[in-house]
Amino acid sequence: MKKHNFNAGPSILPKEAIENTAKAILNLNGSGLSLLEISHRSKDFQAILDEAVALFKELLEIPEGYQVLFLGGGASMQFCMVPFNLLNKKAAYLETGVWAKKALKEAKLFGQVDVVASSSDKNFSYIPTGYSVPTDADYFHITTNNTIYGTEIRTDIDSPVTLVADMSSDILSRKVDVSKYGLIYGGAQKNLGPAGVTFVIVRDDILGKVERALPSMMDYRIHIKEGSMFNTPPVMPIFTVNETLKWLKSIGGVEKIAAMNIEKANLLYAAIDNSKMFVGTAAKESRSIMNICFVMKDEYKDKEDAFMEFTKSRGIVGIKGHRSVGGFRASTYNALPIESVQVLVDAMKDFESNNA
Repeated sequence: MKKHNFNAGPSILPKEAIENTAKAILNLNGSGLSLLEISHRSKDFQAILDEAVALFKELLEIPEGYQVLFLGGGASMQFCMVPFNLLNKKAAYLETGVWAKKALKEAKLFGQVDVVASSSDKNFSYIPTGYSVPTDADYFHITTNNTIYGTEIRTDIDSPVTLVADMSSDILSRKVDVSKYGLIYGGAQKNLGPAGVTFVIVRDDILGKVERALPSMMDYRIHIKEGSMFNTPPVMPIFTVNETLKWLKSIGGVEKIAAMNIEKANLLYAAIDNSKMFVGTAAKESRSIMNICFVMKDEYKDKEDAFMEFTKSRGIVGIKGHRSVGGFRASTYNALPIESVQVLVDAMKDFESNNA
């Protein structure tokens, strides 16, 4: 049975990226060596890394003066690398979910942190508005997409100070004006590749301004100087990222995938909004295009387990909601075809017609 993968991460990847990675694991470029055993200093891998950086810059239209890094440690390592490199006295954070909370917790180790606004009062079901960012902050940190709660910041904020964004789960899903950001980072395991590699897009002129000494592994300038190879990089995940970027370019790039993502999300949100049984959990004005969260209405709560089993019979996997929200979560990342969303919508309608 065909599987329809709605996992929140690690998540669905383009078929081509998976197949080409599998081939390279057996034999990279006819070299007789596996991707898993080549030197990261080899010409083969250097070409892969260079192509991934170039494609990233091309697809996101990254301006001059920015560097693209591929590092280890996940986005969680960036929670401390960002303040380590940028926070002198004070930083501002927008608290919109679990990952935003974890990021600001790490920042507090390095200086004062002002939480300019929070949506914790309603279990992070909306994106705060109407806040002001202190102009004396070293930077303002946002989490653009909140995977657990299904909310998303879908416009580029005009910040009076350096804007830093965790875009782990919506990078390359829509057009972004990179020039409005000083630093963008994220784990790859949503829209880019397998777990194990982290991307960082950083503007040169924001670095080197903190007073503290930086360990080499935590210093963006060292990683820039060494071309993401100060230490052995995650070779296989970077290969898969490159294959995913090639796939994205081949189908029409970010503008094309953004339209496809909106179409997928609209299809599922319409099914939720028109349902007698299901209801969305995120405020409509804050809804994510990447992670669509919904629950059963109170009178049907006892049927949630039955619905989960029913979806499995349709080949649907990965829609169980996070424990802090409950219900269901359909992650509609770039590589998920609209056909899979239609299968889920049909399953919802069929289950409702037999149980409501």
